[in-house]
Amino acid sequence: MAALSLKRLTLQAIKSEKSCIRCFGKHIVQKTAPAQSTPIASAPRFSFLVHAKAFSTTEDTQNEGKSKKKNGTAFSNTGRKISQRIIHVFDEKGNDLGNMHRADVIKLMEKQELRLVQRNASAEPAEYQLMTGVQIHQERLRLRDMGKANPKTGPTLTKELTFSSNIGQNDLDTKTKHIQQWIKKQHQVRITIKKGKNVDESENKGEDIFHQILQTMPGIATFSSRPQAVHGGKALMCVLRPLSEKEEKAYKETQELQERDTLNKEHGNDKESNTLHQQF
Repeated sequence: MAALSLKRLTLQAIKSEKSCIRCFGKHIVQKTAPAQSTPIASAPRFSFLVHAKAFSTTEDTQNEGKSKKKNGTAFSNTGRKISQRIIHVFDEKGNDLGNMHRADVIKLMEKQELRLVQRNASAEPAEYQLMTGVQIHQERLRLRDMGKANPKTGPTLTKELTFSSNIGQNDLDTKTKHIQQWIKKQHQVRITIKKGKNVDESENKGEDIFHQILQTMPGIATFSSRPQAVHGGKALMCVLRPLSEKEEKAYKETQELQERDTLNKEHGNDKESNTLHQQF
C-alpha cells in the first residue's frame, strides 16, 4: 500500500510539472508571437535599403554631372576616347583637315605623335584640333593668365527702394546711407520715388532727389538708368550702379587735373600779387 501511494504521488508530481512547463511555454509563445507577426522588424530593413539605394543614385548622378562639366570645360587631351563617329579636325598649325572618321584621326595621331583637343563640342560635327604637348601646355598657361586678369564675378544683385517725394530730410539721409552700403557691395539699386500729393510741389523734385543722392557718392556710383516716369507718370524711377574700374580711374585722373589747375591758378595769383606789391 505504501508503495502504491508513493507511486501515485510521483505520477501526480510529474503531471503537475508537465502542466507547469506547458503553461509556461504557452505563455512564452503568446508573448513572443505578436512581435514575430508584426512587420516592424522587417520595415526598417526595407526602408534602409531603399534609402541607401536612393542616396547612392543621387551621389552617382552628382559625380557624373561634375565629371561631365569638368570634361566639357577643361582644356585637356581627349586621347583615343572620341565619342563621335565623324569629327571636324584641324591640324597643329590650325589648318582645316575637314571631316574625318575617328579611326583615321587616331591613326594620324599615332603617326605624327600628336594629341587631340576638343575645340567646339556644340558644332555639328564636333570640332577637334591636333596639338603637341607643348602647345597644350602653352594654351593652359594662356587660359590661366586670362582667368587671373578677368576673374569671374557672381551675378549683379539689384536692391529696390521706394519712397515718396514728400520724404523728410532725416529719412532721406537714412535711405541714402543704405544705398551707399549697397553700392559699396557692388549691388545695383533701383529707386522709385512716388509723387507726393502736395500741390505746390515742383515737377522736378523727384529728379532733384535722385541727383542729391548721387552727389553723396562721387567717384563711386553713376546712373545705370536715368530718371524716367513710371506708373503712368505717378512716379519716377532710376537705377544706380557702381563705377567700373575704368570709370573710377578716369574720375581720379580728372580730379587730379582739377587739383593741379587749382594749384596753378593759386600760384599764378600769388605771383601776380607779389609783382604788384613790388611795383608799389
